Amino acid sequence: MKIKTNDQVKILSGKDGGKTGKVIQVFSRENKVVVEGANLIKKHLRARTQKDKGQVIELSAPMPVSKVALLCPKCQKATRVGYKVEGDKKARVCRKCKQTID
Repeated sequence: MKIKTNDQVKILSGKDGGKTGKVIQVFSRENKVVVEGANLIKKHLRARTQKDKGQVIELSAPMPVSKVALLCPKCQKATRVGYKVEGDKKARVCRKCKQTID
């Protein structure tokens, strides 16, 4: 997958379209990512004992990776990701400014 944990991404579509955030978690088998502060859902938690209270918490739900674009740290633009082989290492490359991302 071309997007990794701790990458800055821009959300392209949906209710949070245009927002930017950091990738918290990546689910590569489902092709989904969790972006901090985006795609928030409310989850109702039930009280475990009679002394506890039930509560409603907000969580960031996974979204398809096709709805996000990587923000290049050099040019600060939403870009697609390419790969470049340097010696025996494979590095991610910004398609707009041709700089390595990793």
